[in-house]
Amino acid sequence: MKRSREKPPGFVLTLVGIFCALAVSCLPPRQNRIIVGSKNFTEQAILGELIAQQLEARTHLAVERRFYLAGTYICHQAILAGRIDVYAEYTGTALTAILKESPQGNPQDVYAKVQEEYAQRFNLAVGKPLGFNNTFAMVIRGDDARRLHLHTLSEAAEYAPQWRAGVGYEFSERPDGYQGLVRTYGLRFAAPPRIMDLGLLYRALQQKQVDIVAGNATDGLIAALSLAILEDDRHYFPPYQAVPIIRRQVLAQHPETGKALDELAGKITENDMRRMNYAVDGEHRDPKEVAAEFLRSLQARNPSPSRP
Repeated sequence: MKRSREKPPGFVLTLVGIFCALAVSCLPPRQNRIIVGSKNFTEQAILGELIAQQLEARTHLAVERRFYLAGTYICHQAILAGRIDVYAEYTGTALTAILKESPQGNPQDVYAKVQEEYAQRFNLAVGKPLGFNNTFAMVIRGDDARRLHLHTLSEAAEYAPQWRAGVGYEFSERPDGYQGLVRTYGLRFAAPPRIMDLGLLYRALQQKQVDIVAGNATDGLIAALSLAILEDDRHYFPPYQAVPIIRRQVLAQHPETGKALDELAGKITENDMRRMNYAVDGEHRDPKEVAAEFLRSLQARNPSPSRP
């Protein structure tokens, strides 16, 4: 979710990798310290806090947070270089943006493929799904959806020539993003998509600067602003189950981290994630506070063994 999704040039990735490798060589030993990372949008900060607080509660390890690390590629390079030890990813993003596979498959097949390839190519473990699927969501104003009787992306193709689209940079570049979407649905917008920060998409839509945006299904502001999601009726987007990505060296040295993260498996529903996202984006609460509140509710519903 959702999310989140960018693609810099190859030489930039190389420079990032070199930088991370040099930087990690300068780090002090951290045998009893885990570094949790996140991408640069609300849901990722919340997931980062959930992972960090779960590890703090269920292990003896100190936890350091390195959030808002730009997009997918930067987080991936950071974990490969040992700059972070764990972060939340989405299976569809891993499949298309990192593994360069076609955006297709059911949730189980995509998860199995990502798990196998991450182990073989990167020596990274893919944890159990956290419980929700944060697919891309093409969102329009609710008034427009009702006035035009629109429910699906196929139906929207008729009106696209009068619309302006708004997308994040990563969605404009990635293989499961804008170009494939417009080809699949025959969308012909009035102008090239307006590329903007993810945090500005819904404001631009509400203020009629754009008419359709590429958001995420778990964004809390969709319902709060009475916006409408157009159904992906041709199933263009693959499943995007949220999963923790962990360095296998960390699991070998601290197997308790895997057990702690497994306790979150299947525990976060799409409605849970929407509520948490809205608490931060709509109510302007601290992600740390929102994550702590959710973990307390989980503990109340599912008491677990005491901390080791």
